[in-house]
Amino acid sequence: MYVAIIPVREGSQRVKNKNIKPFASSSLLEIKIRQMLRIKALGYIDEVIVNSDSKAMLELAAKLGATPIEREAYYASSEVPINQALHNFASNAPGEYILLCNATSPLITDKSIIACIQIFKKNLLAYDSLATTNLCKEFLYLNGKALNYDPAHKPRSQDLPDIFVLNSALYIISRSLMIAKRDVVGDKPYFFTISQLESVDIDSELDFQIAEFLYKNHIGGGQEINAC
Repeated sequence: MYVAIIPVREGSQRVKNKNIKPFASSSLLEIKIRQMLRIKALGYIDEVIVNSDSKAMLELAAKLGATPIEREAYYASSEVPINQALHNFASNAPGEYILLCNATSPLITDKSIIACIQIFKKNLLAYDSLATTNLCKEFLYLNGKALNYDPAHKPRSQDLPDIFVLNSALYIISRSLMIAKRDVVGDKPYFFTISQLESVDIDSELDFQIAEFLYKNHIGGGQEINAC
């Protein structure tokens, strides 16, 4: 049984009420619920859960046909470590496998999500989890020192080593491993690279505005749902 969990909370700090504020004639939460319900209707997953401390968000989930699961206040606070929150999500969900789908990633397509599910199901013996990534070709520094290149022999940006960034658009992992590791990345992860457009994640008001513009111009009222 594959279960999609959409975790949303009331106390978003950088963008107030970002999950339910107007976004492209809808909201981030509604867009994500409808997307995962489309994928459920195609038979790729079995249930769509919205995990939240917000009454309004839980009511929206029920109205649209998702399963609302109320989150305890502590696990929705800014103080809770993310590992504890992940453990809580998995502990309060049914199913054998979990897809963690963030509402703040509205630009990942149905096609990419379906491809991720198909790859994960076909490679259960080789990989214990899947995470969407995007390729980073940037000159990186830490504590004043270059991380990924030799400044004395500076390469072109396209020749930098391939560094993959977890963009949090989608994770797939067994429920038991998510509980044991308190994480969504296992010991043998498969990294599925998505486009820069699809990897847009909303963390600030500027991100929100950019994502809304891109959504209106590239996706609009519906997403491509054909499987790869």
